[in-house]
Amino acid sequence: MQDKLLHPGQVAEALGVSPQTLAVWRCENRYDLPYVKVGRLVRYRDRDVDAFIESRTRLLKTQTNRL
Repeated sequence: MQDKLLHPGQVAEALGVSPQTLAVWRCENRYDLPYVKVGRLVRYRDRDVDAFIESRTRLLKTQTNRL
């Protein structure tokens, strides 16, 4: 097991949202951000957070022309 588990406060800080916003996202299935639930604890795998950020990243047209 090599994935680091992050608590909602850490993920919220990385994404620039509040922990309450993450809770809303989870309840409403608003975004495809997987989480781990153990009892009442919620944790996020660091690789899932990285993948979520990558999937939400948009390139400018000038950047895509260079590729």
